[in-house]
Order: sequence, then structure tokens, then C-alpha cells
Amino acid sequence: MSLTNPPEQSRGENRNAAAPTPFLTTKVTMPTLVEMKRQGKPITALTAYDYATSRLVDEAGIDMILVGDSLAMVVLGHDNTLSVTVDEMLHHTRAVRRAVRRALVIADMPFGSYHGKLSEAVGNAVRFVKEAGAEAVKIEGPRTELVRALTAAEIPVVGHLGLTPQSVHRMGGYRVQAKTAEAVLQLRADAEALAEAGAGAIVLEGVPREVAAAVTADLAIPTIGIGAGPECDGQILVFHDILNMTFAPHAKFVRQYADVSAVIRDAVERYREDVEHRAFPTDEESYHLPAAVRKAAEAALATPFDSSDKA
Repeated sequence: MSLTNPPEQSRGENRNAAAPTPFLTTKVTMPTLVEMKRQGKPITALTAYDYATSRLVDEAGIDMILVGDSLAMVVLGHDNTLSVTVDEMLHHTRAVRRAVRRALVIADMPFGSYHGKLSEAVGNAVRFVKEAGAEAVKIEGPRTELVRALTAAEIPVVGHLGLTPQSVHRMGGYRVQAKTAEAVLQLRADAEALAEAGAGAIVLEGVPREVAAAVTADLAIPTIGIGAGPECDGQILVFHDILNMTFAPHAKFVRQYADVSAVIRDAVERYREDVEHRAFPTDEESYHLPAAVRKAAEAALATPFDSSDKA
């Protein structure tokens, strides 16, 4: 395990180093991700929470779609991820699954759904596969016993180490993890244990680049980074973050690719103004009676309305 600093790349060099490889047209599965790691092909991942955005993400060629518990914050307006329920996650996972044809659909198991009895955790995971169509579930922390149980139940598992948002209270906030030698060794051991237990991939969040690079080199399964540097086998970001739709300051690792909030706000304001000035709808945007019935209809409409008329 080497912690030598990887070579730095500027943002421009990173974009122009090589033309991107055309994405696969066949269905992405967990074995697909392992093969992509073996071939050195970067894995792309985004969160998504509904039919429309998931369809756009899938059609853009993203390999993995995570129905993240981050929907608690970016969709439902909560302060953190802890309050979202299994039923809410199932609801959104169903919507995503209806839209997706190619990407691997992974469902986040929410806080409390796998923290009790092992049998209950497996039962909740079964619901995500059976009722919502998820093709894998994601759990946070080094829960090797649960990974083994889910794998035995034929449910693919994605692990999540480093900054685990469901542990926000224990961590005292959203802080970079694995910053001491002891913590680095523990993260490495946890990652290897998850892989040995049967995890098909591991999300590394909020860890130093050098640590993520070393862990990635250690493992035969893919690592998916978020705030973990470019040496991970793949990268994931929150859909709303890359489009500036979170109404909150961005983390250091977020790159904004469009300001969709400005586009939406501008469109809604122009619509409001058009309605207020009676510029919408126009005659061309209205339906009309056929000429053959127009006169008869106009005559009928011109007759005073009598509420006592029961004819």
C-alpha cells in the first residue's frame, strides 16, 4: 500500500488528455463494473431520484445511477439524510427504475433500515430488489456480516467508507476522514474486509487523494470516489450539485456543469409575466370550434342562462 503523492493534473490537462471512450450500449451489471476496473475504464455515476432526470442521466451514458438517501436533502428539504424512510426510498427507486434501460440502478438503504437485526436488514434489502427493481443496494460502514448475508440472499452490495453521511452526528459534521496513520490503516482494513465479504464495489467519500489511490490499488473490486481524488476507479456526484440546484454552498469536490436553477427561475418568471400581461396564451395557443358548428354554438352561448331550465 503506497501513499506516495500521485502526479498532479490541472483541470485543463484532465479534460484534454484523451478522448473519452464511447460508453457501452449493453446493460451495466455488477460484473460489468469489475471488468471496467480490470480494463482501466473509468466508471461514471450520478444520483437521480425521479423518472425524468433518471431517463436523461441514463440516455447520457452514465454507468451507475444511485437513488441516494441524499434525496432527503435535495428533494425533500431536510437538513440531513437521517429522516428519509424506507417507503420514501422505495417510492423514488421505483420511479428511477421505470426510466432506466442501461445503467445499473443502486438503492441507498436509509438510516435505521439495516442497523438492527440482521434478518430485518435483509428483509428491507429484499424489498428494494423485489418491490422497487433495484439491482444493488448501498450500505454505509464496515458491516461485513450484513454484506455476507445480503450476498447469500443474491443481493449485490455496494459499500461506503470514509465520510458516511448517516454517521454525521458521531463524526461531528461532514468532515474529511482517514487523516491519521491509524485511520488510514483502519480504512484499508475495512475496505479489504468488505471486498472479502462480497461487496461488488465501494464508495470512498471525503478521504485524502493519496489514501483513496492506495486503497483502489489494493482492491480487485471498483472504488467509486466522491471527494476522494481522481485515482478511484469511478466518480459519483449528486445530480442537483452539478446543476446548481441544491440552494447551499458546494463542497470542494463538486464541479458545477450548468446553472439549471437560473434557467428554471428565468423561465418561470417569464411565464408569470406573460400571464400577468395576458401575453399567454395567444390565439395560436388556443383551441377553436370547427367553422361548421361555430355559429350554432355562438347562438346557443348567447342565450341567457336560466338555472331553472332543466331541459
